[in-house]
Amino acid sequence: MRWRRPGLRPYKAAMTRFLKMHGLGNDFAVFDARKASLVLDKAMVRAIADRRRGIGCDTVVVIENDNSGADALMRFYNADGSEAETCGNASRCIAKLLSEESGKPEIRLASAGGLLECRRQGDLITVDYGPPQLDWREIPMAQAVDTQSFDLPVAGFAEKTLQEAAAVATGNPHLILFVENAANAPVDTLGPAIERHPWFPARTNVEFVERRSENAIRMRVWERGVGMTHACGTGALASVVAAHRRGLTGRKVEVELDGGLLDVEWREKDDHVLMTGPASLSFEGEVDLAKLGS
Repeated sequence: MRWRRPGLRPYKAAMTRFLKMHGLGNDFAVFDARKASLVLDKAMVRAIADRRRGIGCDTVVVIENDNSGADALMRFYNADGSEAETCGNASRCIAKLLSEESGKPEIRLASAGGLLECRRQGDLITVDYGPPQLDWREIPMAQAVDTQSFDLPVAGFAEKTLQEAAAVATGNPHLILFVENAANAPVDTLGPAIERHPWFPARTNVEFVERRSENAIRMRVWERGVGMTHACGTGALASVVAAHRRGLTGRKVEVELDGGLLDVEWREKDDHVLMTGPASLSFEGEVDLAKLGS
């Protein structure tokens, strides 16, 4: 289904058009603000994301015009109302929309987390996130550590659980824990404790990663500002970078998430990290934003 920009179909003035999309079950309410501006406060974002009274989503995405040469600027709002720097699965969705709209296979997207080069190949979208950030100050962290492997003290949890953690930023901050069995990992308890850990002043996403082979990992995620999600694109990138730095995998890795598979490559020639995966449109609709949450 092709992306139809607001104004091409009559609707009541009070209504705002949106698309519901997802990447491997990580779902989004997408609003196009290229013709008419859309300002969302935290309360409105929470109302949109509410799965009982609103549209329901992990992240709210607003597409805006960009004056830096990109095809569009993306803004990402977590379900709790906070703004995120970027979102890997949502970026694939927006790249697919704009590729269908323009007929171009290559799309450039601007975000607070940096400029993303995207390419559509059939049903799959590849997003180039550039080099990962590996210095503790870039992630950012409040504590000087070797981000390849460090111990993270978390009150109330056994120290052995938190030994040899890794930290990587791929547009967003990520804390990676390598576990024997991702299916049994304490994502819903340890995840929120680490998200707001004082060592992470901007909070952090938390990945629980099980090595399957040199070219395959299993990953589950606690997403900052959202909670447990079916997938996290930038988390998959960060997990592969962390795994390769530790000698656990190669540079090309298949990442199995709760919602499906992503292919990730940490390219040696230029240090760029890329993801390839699907993007899906669930439905489109109209919403009276003024009435949400009432």
